[in-house]
Amino acid sequence: MTDRALAVVRAGALTTVQDRGRPGHAHLGVPRSGALDGPAAALANRLAGNPADAAVLETTLDGCALRPRSPVVVAVTGAPCPVAVDGRPVAWGAPVRVPPGSVVDIGAATWGVRSYVAVSGGIAVDPVLGSRSTDLLSGLGPAPLTDGAVLPLGTPAGLPARVDVAPQPAPPAELVLRVTPGPRDDWFTPEALRVLTSRTYHVSPASNRIGLRTTGPALERARPEELPSEGVVLGAVQVPPDGRPVVFLADHPTTGGYPVIAVVHPTTLPAAAQATPGTPIRFAAVHRR
Repeated sequence: MTDRALAVVRAGALTTVQDRGRPGHAHLGVPRSGALDGPAAALANRLAGNPADAAVLETTLDGCALRPRSPVVVAVTGAPCPVAVDGRPVAWGAPVRVPPGSVVDIGAATWGVRSYVAVSGGIAVDPVLGSRSTDLLSGLGPAPLTDGAVLPLGTPAGLPARVDVAPQPAPPAELVLRVTPGPRDDWFTPEALRVLTSRTYHVSPASNRIGLRTTGPALERARPEELPSEGVVLGAVQVPPDGRPVVFLADHPTTGGYPVIAVVHPTTLPAAAQATPGTPIRFAAVHRR
């Protein structure tokens, strides 16, 4: 009898195991982590017949290749990319049955950054603090995939979705992030606040799962002194000494010493996972009631 496992044939530039993350541990210095594009990960699980909180693979830019040791259903969502089984093209954004020993190849993203690969039964690595997610900042969870690694799979709990192709939002041509004023907006000049919400920034190639870095006009501070480290949250827009805002993503540190000028509304953060370097960014002000 074949076993429930998945061999990694090609790990890709950065492929990690992700689920909904491990919220509630910030007081221990542990970030939430989890899939950057949560809706895409949840859709992949639904297509493969998994519960929404099952662990999936998050690929970065160039995909990965996998060989299951038992029959599985695979679904790929997120950044559009070619998908093939033993060299034959199959559907992206739909459940695909893969025989044992066959190689499913998730190719490079044709648009966007991160694709999500759900396998029936879910990736069953050991959980840490209630989550199977890889945390690149703290090192918690499984290490990023390497060629030749073997991942255990869980037992399928449901049937794959009956669809040809599931509709999904396209990666953003312009990233619009809704923001409310941050806890340290008074550390900046009124002109800096106007610049943040009226000028165009762009996604920096230095962005990663920890933070979305930007290029664009620098934000001027009104207070030059140092700020003692304090707690920061997902979506915090922190401004380092160069004045270019950084949006904290899933693997962000739980404390920081640079002032937070604004906080991004969580519903607009998934699109940040798919914003390629150079994508225009607009911070849209949402005033508190």
